[in-house]
Amino acid sequence: MNTAYPNETLRSDYALGLTSLVGGKLTLQKKWEIQAGYRVFGNAFSSDFWLPDPVTGQANRYESGLFNVLEPQDRFFGRIELLSLGYSQPNFGVKVGKMGIQSDWVNAQDGRLSPTVVEGIQAWYSPKPNWKITALAINRMNIRGSKDWMPVGETVGLFPQGRSPLGKASAYFGNTTSPWLGIWELEGKMKGGKTLRFSQTYAANLFSTYWATFEKTSKNSHGTWISGIQGGFQHGVGDGGNSLIELQYKNPKDLNFAVSAKLNWKKGAWETQLSATQIGGKGRWLSPREWGKDAWYTFIPRERNEGFETVTAVVGYVSYRFENLPLNLYSYSGLHFLPSTQDADANKYNFPSYRQHNIGLRYTPKKLKNLDFHLILMVKEPLTSKKLLPVQQYNKVDLWHFNGLINWKLKKD
Repeated sequence: MNTAYPNETLRSDYALGLTSLVGGKLTLQKKWEIQAGYRVFGNAFSSDFWLPDPVTGQANRYESGLFNVLEPQDRFFGRIELLSLGYSQPNFGVKVGKMGIQSDWVNAQDGRLSPTVVEGIQAWYSPKPNWKITALAINRMNIRGSKDWMPVGETVGLFPQGRSPLGKASAYFGNTTSPWLGIWELEGKMKGGKTLRFSQTYAANLFSTYWATFEKTSKNSHGTWISGIQGGFQHGVGDGGNSLIELQYKNPKDLNFAVSAKLNWKKGAWETQLSATQIGGKGRWLSPREWGKDAWYTFIPRERNEGFETVTAVVGYVSYRFENLPLNLYSYSGLHFLPSTQDADANKYNFPSYRQHNIGLRYTPKKLKNLDFHLILMVKEPLTSKKLLPVQQYNKVDLWHFNGLINWKLKKD
């Protein structure tokens, strides 16, 4: 990973991280399943990214996420990532312990050395083959970029906290109380290629987020078309993490909404998509960056759009898969209009409106199963012509960000 700035007074950083997960599953009587996995991390070489940028005084955002954000100088460490016991029937199942998660707002995230995982209990029930209800109760989490299992509230603020609504540096890290996190989801497939998904993410004493997605798939001589619309709202819960306003994560009086839509087309080696998102309401739409990536269609890897009162985003995507080579070339391009940086209440991270371009190349050798190489180049530029302060550039815009990834998975039954 490498992040560079045209403004040479800002520090560029780089890092090569290595990780290996060793584990397995044991199935008993086709009903019981035990899963375990231990992961080790290594910093092969890097710049001194754990030191604050000398100009802005801010901590590195990208390279530090490869390792242990609480102790970024750690060169070698490990964590118990998976340890669970599960029981399942054809239409019912339950799992207890440490496990992976992939929900709308709490998920494995968009690629570092390790995913976010959770500890708790998960149960699912399928009343019909095409419908499924899932519920999770989570008491501890191990986020990407960390080796420690922590209570839910203690994970909030491990990543940069931005500004409080009062305009001062946020101070909710270590001061946020949230004893548990609950998620329930409903998924269904209907006739005519229609699918429906609904979820509620309830973070005790913080917020509750409701999110629904409806999609329709149709095919004709021109290809496969997928149209989708998403919508949801969010409100504060309890005292927002702390009864003191200067230590709050979420204003309990906030009420936010978001709407997102997409049109996707696939034919042969080509895939394209156009998507748009609008966020509004009162206060900031918040979802801890430690917990997962955005659920809306306009999400582009390596950036988030939470922490704002209003957002208007438009994103285009195109992908081409070569016929005679195991190569996939893709690109994202998006415009993101954010509130004024002078409005701290509406713009948590002092982030200017920006355009983002990602170019990616994935190579999967045919003769080497479960091995792939992935290159990603990201460029972010401000949409304003006004001169920006260094704190509005570092970790945000006027930067080039490069990722080179090698993934290999060995499965043995």
